[in-house]
Amino acid sequence: MKNNTKKTIGFFLSHAKQYKLIGATMLISIVLGVVLDMVLPFLYKEFFNTLVADATKDILVKSLILIVIYILAIDLIGWIFWRTAEFINSYFQPRIIANIFNECFEYLHGHSYSFFNDNFTGALVKKIGRIARAFEDIADRAYWDMLPLILRIIIVTGVLFYIHTILGATILIWVVVFAVVNYFLSIYKLKFDLKRSEADTKITANLADTIANSINIKLFSNFAFESREFGDATDSWFKKTKKTWNVENIINAAQALFMITLNFLILYFAVRLWQKNLLTVGDFVLIQTYLIDVFANLWNFGRIIRSIYSNLADAEEMTIVLNTPHEIKDRPYAKELEIKEGRIEFRNVKFSYDENKETINDLSFIAKPAEKIALIGPSGGGKTTLIKLLLRLYNIKRGQILIDDQDIFGVTQDSLRKSIALVPQDPILFHRTIMENIRYGRLDAKDEEVIEAAKLSRCHDFIMKLRNGYGSFVGERGIKLSGGERQRVAIARAILSNAKILILDEATSQLDSQSEMLIKEALKNLMKNKTAIVVAHRLSTVMQMDRAIVVQDGRIVEEGDHKSLINKEGSLYKKLWDLQAHGFFKDEEDVAERKEENTQQANIFALLDQG
Repeated sequence: MKNNTKKTIGFFLSHAKQYKLIGATMLISIVLGVVLDMVLPFLYKEFFNTLVADATKDILVKSLILIVIYILAIDLIGWIFWRTAEFINSYFQPRIIANIFNECFEYLHGHSYSFFNDNFTGALVKKIGRIARAFEDIADRAYWDMLPLILRIIIVTGVLFYIHTILGATILIWVVVFAVVNYFLSIYKLKFDLKRSEADTKITANLADTIANSINIKLFSNFAFESREFGDATDSWFKKTKKTWNVENIINAAQALFMITLNFLILYFAVRLWQKNLLTVGDFVLIQTYLIDVFANLWNFGRIIRSIYSNLADAEEMTIVLNTPHEIKDRPYAKELEIKEGRIEFRNVKFSYDENKETINDLSFIAKPAEKIALIGPSGGGKTTLIKLLLRLYNIKRGQILIDDQDIFGVTQDSLRKSIALVPQDPILFHRTIMENIRYGRLDAKDEEVIEAAKLSRCHDFIMKLRNGYGSFVGERGIKLSGGERQRVAIARAILSNAKILILDEATSQLDSQSEMLIKEALKNLMKNKTAIVVAHRLSTVMQMDRAIVVQDGRIVEEGDHKSLINKEGSLYKKLWDLQAHGFFKDEEDVAERKEENTQQANIFALLDQG
């Protein structure tokens, strides 16, 4: 925890140092404002000493009015310094918070594909919000509370030492004991704050997970179960929050006793000193004014310390994320990928998600420029993993992946992925307009180019039927569109990108037969003069490819064109083909039987109605 706290403070300071001049000006204004505030009690002292002085009222009134004018002047000058600090802070703090958001955004998106698979979206969003809010709260406490408090205590202690040593020594000893006890109590409370923050994060993660899966909860009628799970999470948060607040109440009770003790001691010694004619009435006013001011600020001292540590605890989770090294990094001096032909080579590639099981084992193949290759095989065989490795979503354990003889680990990730267009099996769209989603394939594309890509992917017609056409929002993750419509939008995006390498992860799997027929021509045009790798489950797709590679258990077991593989006895490809072909014909027979049954039932009901 201590190490993460230091890292969090260092992170905040690194951002604050970018605005040294502005920050220094604000702090100087606050210091001057505090000093002027602490001068006022001296004027109050003079005011009351003058009030009880032995002189005529006319003389006293002139002196009192002059003191009142001094008070007004100091108040106005102090007002200028405090307002200056506030207006500077209106730029200083929001600017730094915006920079923190930007750095968190950039660093978070630099994490790997597996990182996002292992973390809840809602929890990550909350972590970023917490660290930004933590800076705001800690900064407020530091320069609006702690700095003025320290200055006030120094000034009050110095003045009381000047009045009499015993008064200064009393408040000095008291302040030291008070601060030390409060600090250690705050540190003790911190472990409870951390547990509360963890419980709070679990509530957010649970809530985000259930909202994302709300349809599953309804379909499986498991609301009662999810409600109990969420109730357990909130109950855990309640218990930990109750514990934290009770510790806070105990600290406040001890703090109040400290203040009662100090007030008694100072006033008791003041009375004894007045008895010896060592204090005036004005001194009493000065001392009491200072005590009230110190108490008002010290009462919040413990809260300030605990608030700072509580915010550090809240920020810790995001600090951990910011200090977690990126799994996938560009090498130093990585070059831009330059594609001339589009030749792809997997050379003795080895990869595993965990150490106990090899996912890809010593796999090699070459895709020639403009060649169309189908990857097929049983589920879990490694087809999609090969695509992820080509896109460098994971690092291989051994071997090489080359594009036009350039090792993809020696080029930048951005240039690699810009050179490859991917149409996934289940496309996810931004909650933006259709126009923006298609244009994401090439951000500088004109509207006419976007519409042309939509026409080629056969989605222009359904878009124009929407109320706002290309300006229609698709909903979170594209939920407002059907699976087939999302797929066609993704294909339009790929068409627009015009990348030299194309990856289709069963791009027609979400389409009905009519849509699939419409789009096949578009895909054929899309793949012209491009190296294409198609993950295929429908073997009818393989017939259109130049070559099929059959992958099983992370190895290539067969390869060739459709004709050679279908005629190869005992081949896995032939078995898969037979299963699909028989399944297809069986489905056709079932459909025919159902149609006949429905027709017979309709005839019977018609006769009954006539009767």
